[in-house]
Amino acid sequence: MAERGAAKHWWERDTAPGFILIAATILSFVLLNGPTGEAFHHLLEDQIGGLSVGLGEAAHAVNLHLIINDALMVIFFLYVGLELKRETVEGPFKNPREAALPMAGAIGGMAIPALIYVAFNLNQPEYLRGWAIPAATDIAFAIGVLSLLGPRVPGGLRLFLLALAIIDDLGAIIVIAIFYSTQITGWALGGAVATFGALLLMNRGGVKALWLYWVLGIVMWAFMLLSGVHATIAGVLTAMTVPMRKPDGGSPLISAEHALKPWVTFAIMPIFALANAGVVLHGAGLDALLHPIALGISAGLVLGKPIGITVAAYIASGVLKQRLPGNLPQMIGTAMLAGIGFTMSLFIGNLAFGAGDLATPVRFGVLGGSLISALGGLAVLWWCCRKLTPADHSTLGPEEDLAEQRGVLEDIDPPKR
Repeated sequence: MAERGAAKHWWERDTAPGFILIAATILSFVLLNGPTGEAFHHLLEDQIGGLSVGLGEAAHAVNLHLIINDALMVIFFLYVGLELKRETVEGPFKNPREAALPMAGAIGGMAIPALIYVAFNLNQPEYLRGWAIPAATDIAFAIGVLSLLGPRVPGGLRLFLLALAIIDDLGAIIVIAIFYSTQITGWALGGAVATFGALLLMNRGGVKALWLYWVLGIVMWAFMLLSGVHATIAGVLTAMTVPMRKPDGGSPLISAEHALKPWVTFAIMPIFALANAGVVLHGAGLDALLHPIALGISAGLVLGKPIGITVAAYIASGVLKQRLPGNLPQMIGTAMLAGIGFTMSLFIGNLAFGAGDLATPVRFGVLGGSLISALGGLAVLWWCCRKLTPADHSTLGPEEDLAEQRGVLEDIDPPKR
Protein backbone atom coordinates (compact mmCIF):
# COMPACT_ATOMS: atom_id res chain seq x y z
CA MET A 1 0.00 0.00 0.00
CA ALA A 2 1.29 3.49 -0.80
CA GLU A 3 2.68 5.54 2.03
CA ARG A 4 -0.05 7.37 3.84
CA GLY A 5 -0.46 10.94 2.65
CA ALA A 6 1.65 10.42 -0.51
CA ALA A 7 -1.34 10.31 -2.85
CA LYS A 8 -3.61 12.54 -0.81
CA HIS A 9 -4.76 16.01 -1.74
CA TRP A 10 -3.76 18.67 0.78
CA TRP A 11 -7.30 18.90 2.15
CA GLU A 12 -7.32 15.18 2.94
CA ARG A 13 -4.27 15.34 5.20
CA ASP A 14 -4.51 15.41 8.99
CA THR A 15 -2.73 18.77 9.10
CA ALA A 16 -5.29 20.55 6.89
CA PRO A 17 -7.90 21.36 9.61
CA GLY A 18 -5.25 22.91 11.83
CA PHE A 19 -3.89 25.16 9.08
CA ILE A 20 -7.40 26.25 8.10
CA LEU A 21 -8.26 27.08 11.71
CA ILE A 22 -5.05 29.09 12.04
CA ALA A 23 -5.93 30.99 8.84
CA ALA A 24 -9.46 31.68 10.14
CA THR A 25 -8.06 32.93 13.46
CA ILE A 26 -5.60 35.27 11.74
CA LEU A 27 -8.37 36.56 9.48
CA SER A 28 -10.55 37.20 12.54
CA PHE A 29 -7.76 39.31 14.11
CA VAL A 30 -7.29 41.23 10.85
CA LEU A 31 -11.01 41.96 10.45
CA LEU A 32 -11.43 43.06 14.08
CA ASN A 33 -8.33 45.25 14.22
CA GLY A 34 -8.35 46.77 10.74
CA PRO A 35 -10.64 49.37 9.17
CA THR A 36 -13.35 46.70 8.99
CA GLY A 37 -13.36 46.21 12.78
CA GLU A 38 -16.52 48.09 13.66
CA ALA A 39 -18.44 46.74 10.66
CA PHE A 40 -17.36 43.16 11.46
CA HIS A 41 -18.44 43.58 15.10
CA HIS A 42 -21.86 44.88 14.05
CA LEU A 43 -22.20 42.07 11.49
CA LEU A 44 -21.78 39.51 14.27
CA GLU A 45 -23.71 41.21 17.08
CA ASP A 46 -26.55 43.26 15.54
CA GLN A 47 -30.02 41.78 15.86
CA ILE A 48 -31.41 40.40 12.60
CA GLY A 49 -34.82 41.78 11.64
CA GLY A 50 -35.93 42.28 15.24
CA LEU A 51 -36.01 38.50 15.74
CA SER A 52 -35.54 36.86 19.14
CA VAL A 53 -35.79 33.35 20.59
CA GLY A 54 -36.99 32.38 24.02
CA LEU A 55 -39.62 33.79 26.32
CA GLY A 56 -39.54 36.69 28.76
CA GLU A 57 -36.20 37.35 30.44
CA ALA A 58 -34.72 34.26 28.82
CA ALA A 59 -35.24 35.65 25.30
CA HIS A 60 -32.11 36.13 23.16
CA ALA A 61 -31.76 38.45 20.19
CA VAL A 62 -31.09 36.55 16.98
CA ASN A 63 -27.79 37.67 15.49
CA LEU A 64 -25.05 36.04 13.45
CA HIS A 65 -23.15 35.11 16.60
CA LEU A 66 -26.17 33.21 17.93
CA ILE A 67 -26.72 31.47 14.60
CA ILE A 68 -23.09 30.28 14.53
CA ASN A 69 -22.79 29.25 18.19
CA ASP A 70 -26.28 27.81 18.74
CA ALA A 71 -27.17 26.48 15.29
CA LEU A 72 -24.08 25.69 13.20
CA MET A 73 -22.24 24.29 16.22
CA VAL A 74 -25.10 21.83 16.72
CA ILE A 75 -23.86 20.13 13.54
CA PHE A 76 -20.34 20.05 15.02
CA PHE A 77 -21.71 18.37 18.15
CA LEU A 78 -23.78 15.99 16.01
CA TYR A 79 -20.56 14.92 14.28
CA VAL A 80 -18.75 14.52 17.62
CA GLY A 81 -21.68 12.47 18.93
CA LEU A 82 -21.59 10.16 15.90
CA GLU A 83 -17.87 9.62 16.42
CA LEU A 84 -18.41 8.89 20.11
CA LYS A 85 -21.13 6.34 19.37
CA ARG A 86 -19.04 4.60 16.70
CA GLU A 87 -16.06 4.31 19.04
CA THR A 88 -18.30 3.03 21.85
CA VAL A 89 -20.35 0.52 19.84
CA GLU A 90 -17.74 -0.91 17.46
CA GLY A 91 -14.48 0.79 18.35
CA PRO A 92 -11.99 0.31 21.18
CA PHE A 93 -14.27 1.95 23.76
CA LYS A 94 -16.58 -1.08 23.74
CA ASN A 95 -13.82 -2.88 25.64
CA PRO A 96 -13.53 -1.11 29.01
CA ARG A 97 -9.98 -2.36 29.48
CA GLU A 98 -8.85 -0.85 26.17
CA ALA A 99 -10.52 2.45 27.00
CA ALA A 100 -9.18 2.60 30.57
CA LEU A 101 -5.86 4.35 29.91
CA PRO A 102 -7.17 7.18 27.69
CA MET A 103 -10.19 7.52 29.98
CA ALA A 104 -7.95 7.92 33.02
CA GLY A 105 -5.81 10.40 31.11
CA ALA A 106 -8.88 12.37 30.02
CA ILE A 107 -10.22 12.57 33.58
CA GLY A 108 -6.86 13.74 34.93
CA GLY A 109 -6.51 16.10 31.98
CA MET A 110 -9.85 17.74 32.83
CA ALA A 111 -9.56 17.80 36.63
CA ILE A 112 -6.08 19.31 37.06
CA PRO A 113 -6.55 22.21 34.58
CA ALA A 114 -9.88 23.03 36.24
CA LEU A 115 -8.22 23.08 39.69
CA ILE A 116 -5.40 25.30 38.42
CA TYR A 117 -7.93 27.74 36.97
CA VAL A 118 -9.84 27.81 40.26
CA ALA A 119 -6.60 28.45 42.16
CA PHE A 120 -5.90 31.53 40.00
CA ASN A 121 -9.43 32.88 40.50
CA LEU A 122 -10.30 31.99 44.12
CA ASN A 123 -10.39 35.66 45.10
CA GLN A 124 -12.80 36.51 42.27
CA PRO A 125 -15.91 34.30 42.67
CA GLU A 126 -17.53 35.81 39.58
CA TYR A 127 -14.69 34.42 37.46
CA LEU A 128 -15.03 30.84 38.74
CA ARG A 129 -17.74 30.17 36.14
CA GLY A 130 -14.94 29.64 33.64
CA TRP A 131 -13.43 26.64 35.45
CA ALA A 132 -14.15 24.25 32.54
CA ILE A 133 -12.48 26.37 29.83
CA PRO A 134 -8.97 24.84 30.13
CA ALA A 135 -10.39 21.32 30.57
CA ALA A 136 -11.16 20.94 26.84
CA THR A 137 -9.07 19.57 23.95
CA ASP A 138 -9.46 20.40 20.26
CA ILE A 139 -9.28 17.04 18.44
CA ALA A 140 -8.64 18.41 14.96
CA PHE A 141 -5.91 20.80 16.06
CA ALA A 142 -4.15 18.33 18.37
CA ILE A 143 -4.07 15.52 15.80
CA GLY A 144 -3.10 17.98 13.06
CA VAL A 145 -0.13 19.28 15.05
CA LEU A 146 0.97 15.72 15.90
CA SER A 147 0.85 14.87 12.19
CA LEU A 148 3.46 17.55 11.48
CA LEU A 149 6.04 15.17 12.94
CA GLY A 150 5.18 12.51 10.37
CA PRO A 151 5.65 8.76 10.83
CA ARG A 152 8.40 9.14 13.44
CA VAL A 153 5.76 9.32 16.18
CA PRO A 154 4.68 5.84 17.36
CA GLY A 155 1.18 4.97 16.14
CA GLY A 156 0.15 4.05 19.67
CA LEU A 157 0.67 7.64 20.83
CA ARG A 158 -1.55 8.94 18.04
CA LEU A 159 -4.32 6.52 18.95
CA PHE A 160 -3.93 7.40 22.64
CA LEU A 161 -4.26 11.13 21.88
CA LEU A 162 -7.23 10.54 19.58
CA ALA A 163 -9.05 8.38 22.15
CA LEU A 164 -8.23 10.80 24.97
CA ALA A 165 -9.53 13.78 22.98
CA ILE A 166 -12.77 11.97 22.13
CA ILE A 167 -13.39 11.11 25.79
CA ASP A 168 -12.46 14.69 26.67
CA ASP A 169 -15.15 15.91 24.27
CA LEU A 170 -17.70 13.68 25.99
CA GLY A 171 -16.69 15.21 29.32
CA ALA A 172 -17.05 18.71 27.87
CA ILE A 173 -20.52 17.86 26.55
CA ILE A 174 -21.61 16.66 29.99
CA VAL A 175 -20.17 19.80 31.61
CA ILE A 176 -22.02 22.04 29.15
CA ALA A 177 -25.31 20.23 29.75
CA ILE A 178 -25.04 20.38 33.55
CA PHE A 179 -23.18 23.59 34.36
CA TYR A 180 -23.85 25.96 31.46
CA SER A 181 -27.60 25.74 31.15
CA THR A 182 -29.55 28.91 31.92
CA GLN A 183 -33.06 29.39 33.32
CA ILE A 184 -34.90 26.15 32.63
CA THR A 185 -38.29 26.32 30.89
CA GLY A 186 -40.17 23.17 31.91
CA TRP A 187 -42.53 22.72 28.97
CA ALA A 188 -39.74 23.17 26.41
CA LEU A 189 -37.45 20.75 28.24
CA GLY A 190 -40.36 18.28 28.37
CA GLY A 191 -40.81 18.66 24.61
CA ALA A 192 -37.09 17.95 24.07
CA VAL A 193 -37.29 14.84 26.27
CA ALA A 194 -40.40 13.61 24.42
CA THR A 195 -38.70 14.15 21.06
CA PHE A 196 -35.61 12.28 22.23
CA GLY A 197 -37.90 9.45 23.34
CA ALA A 198 -39.43 9.36 19.86
CA LEU A 199 -35.95 9.13 18.34
CA LEU A 200 -35.09 6.21 20.61
CA LEU A 201 -38.31 4.45 19.60
CA MET A 202 -37.42 4.94 15.95
CA ASN A 203 -34.04 3.35 16.57
CA ARG A 204 -35.57 0.43 18.48
CA GLY A 205 -38.19 0.03 15.76
CA GLY A 206 -35.54 -0.44 13.08
CA VAL A 207 -36.06 2.86 11.24
CA LYS A 208 -32.94 3.40 9.10
CA ALA A 209 -33.88 6.50 7.05
CA LEU A 210 -31.50 9.24 8.21
CA TRP A 211 -33.75 12.11 7.11
CA LEU A 212 -36.33 11.14 9.73
CA TYR A 213 -33.68 11.42 12.45
CA TRP A 214 -32.62 14.84 11.12
CA VAL A 215 -36.22 16.12 11.12
CA LEU A 216 -36.84 15.08 14.72
CA GLY A 217 -33.35 16.28 15.64
CA ILE A 218 -34.26 19.77 14.42
CA VAL A 219 -37.47 19.63 16.47
CA MET A 220 -35.47 18.63 19.56
CA TRP A 221 -32.96 21.44 18.87
CA ALA A 222 -35.81 23.99 18.78
CA PHE A 223 -37.14 22.74 22.11
CA MET A 224 -33.62 22.81 23.60
CA LEU A 225 -33.10 26.36 22.37
CA LEU A 226 -36.22 27.45 24.25
CA SER A 227 -35.60 25.27 27.31
CA GLY A 228 -32.45 26.88 28.72
CA VAL A 229 -30.34 23.74 28.19
CA HIS A 230 -27.72 24.63 25.61
CA ALA A 231 -29.04 23.80 22.15
CA THR A 232 -25.87 22.02 21.02
CA ILE A 233 -26.75 19.11 23.32
CA ALA A 234 -29.50 18.26 20.81
CA GLY A 235 -26.82 17.36 18.28
CA VAL A 236 -25.21 14.83 20.63
CA LEU A 237 -28.54 13.29 21.66
CA THR A 238 -29.61 12.94 18.02
CA ALA A 239 -26.33 11.22 17.21
CA MET A 240 -26.88 8.71 20.02
CA THR A 241 -30.09 7.52 18.34
CA VAL A 242 -28.74 7.11 14.78
CA PRO A 243 -28.65 3.36 13.95
CA MET A 244 -25.22 1.78 13.72
CA ARG A 245 -26.01 -1.01 11.26
CA LYS A 246 -28.54 -2.08 8.62
CA PRO A 247 -29.46 -5.75 8.15
CA ASP A 248 -27.18 -5.85 5.07
CA GLY A 249 -24.22 -4.67 7.16
CA GLY A 250 -24.21 -1.07 5.93
CA SER A 251 -23.90 1.69 8.50
CA PRO A 252 -26.21 4.74 8.49
CA LEU A 253 -24.09 6.22 11.30
CA ILE A 254 -20.77 5.92 9.48
CA SER A 255 -22.37 7.25 6.28
CA ALA A 256 -23.63 10.29 8.18
CA GLU A 257 -20.26 10.78 9.88
CA HIS A 258 -18.37 10.73 6.58
CA ALA A 259 -20.89 13.07 4.93
CA LEU A 260 -20.62 15.59 7.77
CA LYS A 261 -16.83 15.48 8.19
CA PRO A 262 -15.84 17.88 5.36
CA TRP A 263 -18.60 20.35 6.32
CA VAL A 264 -17.49 20.33 9.97
CA THR A 265 -13.78 20.49 9.18
CA PHE A 266 -13.75 23.01 6.35
CA ALA A 267 -16.82 25.14 7.05
CA ILE A 268 -18.28 25.04 10.56
CA MET A 269 -15.07 25.03 12.61
CA PRO A 270 -13.38 27.80 10.56
CA ILE A 271 -16.58 29.91 10.68
CA PHE A 272 -16.70 29.43 14.45
CA ALA A 273 -13.04 30.47 14.75
CA LEU A 274 -13.64 33.48 12.52
CA ALA A 275 -16.50 34.64 14.76
CA ASN A 276 -15.00 33.78 18.15
CA ALA A 277 -11.20 33.66 18.10
CA GLY A 278 -10.29 37.26 17.28
CA VAL A 279 -9.44 39.87 19.90
CA VAL A 280 -9.59 43.67 19.56
CA LEU A 281 -5.99 44.56 20.40
CA HIS A 282 -6.58 48.30 20.76
CA GLY A 283 -6.74 49.04 24.46
CA ALA A 284 -5.93 45.44 25.39
CA GLY A 285 -2.70 45.73 27.38
CA LEU A 286 -0.90 43.78 30.06
CA ASP A 287 -3.99 43.90 32.26
CA ALA A 288 -5.75 41.62 29.77
CA LEU A 289 -2.75 39.32 29.33
CA LEU A 290 -2.24 39.08 33.10
CA HIS A 291 -5.91 38.88 33.96
CA PRO A 292 -6.67 35.99 36.38
CA ILE A 293 -8.94 34.42 33.77
CA ALA A 294 -6.23 34.51 31.10
CA LEU A 295 -3.58 33.21 33.48
CA GLY A 296 -5.85 30.47 34.83
CA ILE A 297 -6.76 29.27 31.35
CA SER A 298 -3.22 29.35 29.95
CA ALA A 299 -1.69 27.70 33.03
CA GLY A 300 -4.42 25.07 32.99
CA LEU A 301 -3.75 24.23 29.34
CA VAL A 302 0.06 24.45 29.43
CA LEU A 303 0.72 22.86 32.84
CA GLY A 304 -2.51 21.20 33.95
CA LYS A 305 -3.05 19.08 30.84
CA PRO A 306 0.38 17.36 30.75
CA ILE A 307 0.48 16.91 34.53
CA GLY A 308 -3.07 15.56 34.80
CA ILE A 309 -2.91 13.27 31.76
CA THR A 310 0.57 11.85 32.42
CA VAL A 311 0.10 11.22 36.14
CA ALA A 312 -3.39 9.70 35.70
CA ALA A 313 -2.26 7.48 32.81
CA TYR A 314 0.74 6.22 34.79
CA ILE A 315 -1.42 5.44 37.82
CA ALA A 316 -3.97 3.61 35.65
CA SER A 317 -1.17 1.73 33.88
CA GLY A 318 0.18 0.49 37.22
CA VAL A 319 -3.23 -0.49 38.57
CA LEU A 320 -4.33 -2.26 35.38
CA LYS A 321 -0.91 -3.73 34.55
CA GLN A 322 -1.12 -2.24 31.07
CA ARG A 323 1.78 -0.92 29.02
CA LEU A 324 1.71 2.74 28.10
CA PRO A 325 1.89 3.68 24.41
CA GLY A 326 5.19 5.53 24.92
CA ASN A 327 7.98 6.33 27.36
CA LEU A 328 7.73 9.20 29.86
CA PRO A 329 9.03 12.01 27.57
CA GLN A 330 6.79 10.82 24.74
CA MET A 331 3.77 10.71 27.06
CA ILE A 332 4.53 14.24 28.31
CA GLY A 333 4.87 15.57 24.75
CA THR A 334 1.60 13.93 23.69
CA ALA A 335 -0.16 15.24 26.80
CA MET A 336 1.13 18.74 26.03
CA LEU A 337 -0.59 18.57 22.65
CA ALA A 338 -3.85 17.84 24.50
CA GLY A 339 -3.42 21.35 25.92
CA ILE A 340 -4.53 22.73 22.56
CA GLY A 341 -8.01 23.76 23.68
CA PHE A 342 -8.97 26.16 20.89
CA THR A 343 -12.45 25.40 19.47
CA MET A 344 -13.99 23.69 22.49
CA SER A 345 -12.28 26.01 24.99
CA LEU A 346 -13.45 29.10 23.09
CA PHE A 347 -16.94 27.63 22.94
CA ILE A 348 -17.09 27.02 26.71
CA GLY A 349 -15.57 30.46 27.31
CA ASN A 350 -18.36 32.03 25.29
CA LEU A 351 -20.93 30.11 27.35
CA ALA A 352 -19.28 31.18 30.60
CA PHE A 353 -18.70 34.88 29.93
CA GLY A 354 -20.41 35.81 26.65
CA ALA A 355 -19.02 38.41 24.27
CA GLY A 356 -18.50 41.20 26.86
CA ASP A 357 -15.33 42.58 28.42
CA LEU A 358 -14.23 39.21 29.78
CA ALA A 359 -14.13 37.72 26.28
CA THR A 360 -10.72 39.34 25.72
CA PRO A 361 -8.85 37.60 28.58
CA VAL A 362 -10.65 34.35 27.72
CA ARG A 363 -9.39 34.50 24.15
CA PHE A 364 -5.88 35.56 25.18
CA GLY A 365 -5.76 32.64 27.62
CA VAL A 366 -7.08 30.07 25.15
CA LEU A 367 -5.00 31.21 22.19
CA GLY A 368 -1.82 31.76 24.24
CA GLY A 369 -2.15 28.49 26.13
CA SER A 370 -2.98 26.54 22.97
CA LEU A 371 -0.02 28.04 21.08
CA ILE A 372 2.46 27.28 23.88
CA SER A 373 1.06 23.76 24.23
CA ALA A 374 1.38 23.13 20.48
CA LEU A 375 4.95 24.42 20.23
CA GLY A 376 6.02 22.73 23.46
CA GLY A 377 4.46 19.40 22.53
CA LEU A 378 6.05 19.53 19.07
CA ALA A 379 9.47 20.30 20.54
CA VAL A 380 9.32 17.52 23.15
CA LEU A 381 8.07 14.89 20.71
CA TRP A 382 10.55 15.94 18.03
CA TRP A 383 13.38 15.57 20.54
CA CYS A 384 12.11 12.17 21.74
CA CYS A 385 11.52 10.79 18.25
CA ARG A 386 14.27 12.52 16.30
CA LYS A 387 16.45 9.38 16.07
CA LEU A 388 13.58 7.14 15.09
CA THR A 389 12.89 6.51 11.42
CA PRO A 390 9.73 5.37 9.65
CA ALA A 391 11.42 2.00 9.23
CA ASP A 392 11.63 1.60 13.00
CA HIS A 393 7.85 1.73 13.40
CA SER A 394 5.50 2.38 10.49
CA THR A 395 2.38 4.39 11.17
CA LEU A 396 -1.08 2.92 11.56
CA GLY A 397 -2.30 5.15 8.74
CA PRO A 398 -3.69 2.52 6.33
CA GLU A 399 -5.13 0.50 9.21
CA GLU A 400 -6.77 3.61 10.66
CA ASP A 401 -8.31 4.46 7.29
CA LEU A 402 -9.72 0.94 7.03
CA ALA A 403 -10.95 1.10 10.62
CA GLU A 404 -12.73 4.39 9.98
CA GLN A 405 -14.46 2.95 6.92
CA ARG A 406 -15.56 -0.17 8.78
CA GLY A 407 -16.16 1.50 12.13
CA VAL A 408 -14.06 -1.17 13.82
CA LEU A 409 -10.67 -0.50 15.37
CA GLU A 410 -10.39 -3.57 17.57
CA ASP A 411 -9.86 -5.98 14.67
CA ILE A 412 -6.75 -4.14 13.51
CA ASP A 413 -3.47 -5.57 14.76
CA PRO A 414 -0.81 -2.94 15.44
CA PRO A 415 2.39 -3.17 13.42
CA LYS A 416 5.08 -5.42 14.80
CA ARG A 417 8.11 -3.73 16.28
